[in-house]
Amino acid sequence: MVQLSGTYNNGNITLDEPINIDKSVKVLVTFMDIDVESKEKRLTFDDFSFAKGREILKDLKGSLSDAVIEERRSAI
Repeated sequence: MVQLSGTYNNGNITLDEPINIDKSVKVLVTFMDIDVESKEKRLTFDDFSFAKGREILKDLKGSLSDAVIEERRSAI
């Protein structure tokens, strides 16, 4: 994995350093120091309900954390 810095401007990314890669590679772009107002609804504390959580977990026998750990182990 290689990390490079650059600048995004008007739909284009300009890297601070050149890099030579002879094939297509996947990239991960992280925008730092950006303040964007999302048009999508953001979650608030009012979106969460203790009663709904209890209802969803009513049939769970044992610990939720143990169930999550077991599920992740079986996925490996």
